[in-house]
Amino acid sequence: MCRWLAYRGEEIFLDDLITRPDHSLIAQSRRCEQAKVDMNGDGFGLGWYGERPIPGLYRDTQPAWGDENLRSLTHQIKSNLFFAHVRASTGTATSRANCHPFAVGRYLFMHNGQIGGYEQVRRPVEALIDDHHYQFRVGTTDSEALFLAMLSHGLAEDPYRSMQTVLNKVRQIMLAAGVKSALRVTAALSDGERLYALRYSSDQVVPSLYYRLCNRSLTVVSEPLDTGEAQWHAVPTGHFLSFGGIAAPSFMPLDIPELADRAFVPA
Repeated sequence: MCRWLAYRGEEIFLDDLITRPDHSLIAQSRRCEQAKVDMNGDGFGLGWYGERPIPGLYRDTQPAWGDENLRSLTHQIKSNLFFAHVRASTGTATSRANCHPFAVGRYLFMHNGQIGGYEQVRRPVEALIDDHHYQFRVGTTDSEALFLAMLSHGLAEDPYRSMQTVLNKVRQIMLAAGVKSALRVTAALSDGERLYALRYSSDQVVPSLYYRLCNRSLTVVSEPLDTGEAQWHAVPTGHFLSFGGIAAPSFMPLDIPELADRAFVPA
C-alpha cells in the first residue's frame, strides 16, 4: 500500500512536511508502520499549486529516498496547497504514467488502496469514464481510472456526490464479477481551492488516514509525521472530508450500504 500526504493552509516550503519530520513521507518510503508492506519504492510524485491555476507535477519511478532532485525541489518550492505520494504497486507497472498524483486541468488526485480483482473488472471500470475524459488515460492503474471516472460523473459540480457515486458503481461491478477481494480507498482531491479526502473499505481492513489542523492549516496523511499523537486524528471510516482553509474541516458520511453495522480495524 502507498503512503501520501496532502496540505492546505499557510504557504510553507514543501520540505517542512515531506523530508524534515522524524517520520516524514521520505522516511515512510523506506519504512512505514501502518500498512501491509513497509517499503514504498515503486516511484513517487509531487503536485503543487502556485501562481497559476494548473498545478505543477514532478513524478519519477525511482524510490523517493534516492532522488536528489526531489530534496532540492522541496527545499525551494513554497505552496499553500500540495500533494506528495510514495508508491507501492499493487500489480501495475512501475512507470512515470502510473505514479501519483494525477492531474487533469486544475484537478489533482492521489490514492492509496486497491480495486480488488482489478484484472477481472478493468474494462467495465474504464467504461465509467466518458469519451472526453478517456483522452487523459495515459497509465494503467486503477487509481487513475477512479479519478477519470469521478471527473466523468460530475466532479466539478459536486465532489462528494461524484466520488460516492463512482465507489458505489465500482463496488457493484466487483460484486457482479464475483470478485471477493475488497475495494479499499483513501484518496485526496483538490481543485486548487479546496482539499477533499475520503476513507473507505468494503471489508474490515481499512487503510489508515489521519488529519491535523493547526492555525487553520490542514495536513492529511496516511501516517502521522511525528510522535505528537495527540495532534493527529483518524479520519472516520466511511467519511468524506472537505476543507477550504477558513473553518475546521467538515465530514460527511458515505452512503455505501456495505458500511452499515460493521466494526472496522485499521490496516
